[in-house]
Amino acid sequence: MSPVPPPIMRRPDRWRELTPELAERAVETVKNALPFFTAGTPIVHHTPHGIHVDVPVMYLSFAVDRVHYNPETKTPAPKGLPPESEAVEVNLEEVRERVQALLGELSVLSGAEFHAEDFWVVPVAWKSFIILHVRVSADGKEIVPDYGLTEEVRRHGS
Repeated sequence: MSPVPPPIMRRPDRWRELTPELAERAVETVKNALPFFTAGTPIVHHTPHGIHVDVPVMYLSFAVDRVHYNPETKTPAPKGLPPESEAVEVNLEEVRERVQALLGELSVLSGAEFHAEDFWVVPVAWKSFIILHVRVSADGKEIVPDYGLTEEVRRHGS
């Protein structure tokens, strides 16, 4: 007799709870939080081909996501491709100030993606680049911090 595979865990009740109104609430939550986002201290990662710079975006005392920053163009890069720069030195305060200024130019997109970890992800754009993915609780009411990034920020003394 061959072994029986384990059942697939299903949560049909969860899917009945998800509605477009909850996604809209998540989008509104990010729109309301956006004026309170601040640029944290940039984190410089050294790679074999140069450096890449991440700027944590803070909400209250927690990081919500990171902006991939290109020190050569002095602009954010789209999500998914952190730019590598051959720059040797980066003025961290200048980068922080530049990203702080850019935060005022962001727009929250009118949609949300739901993740199995029980939260919405709301995309935030600078010009035509999506540069942030902000997590919001399943009920659409609370910003969910990026705890891993928050810990990284604290390790770097920000």
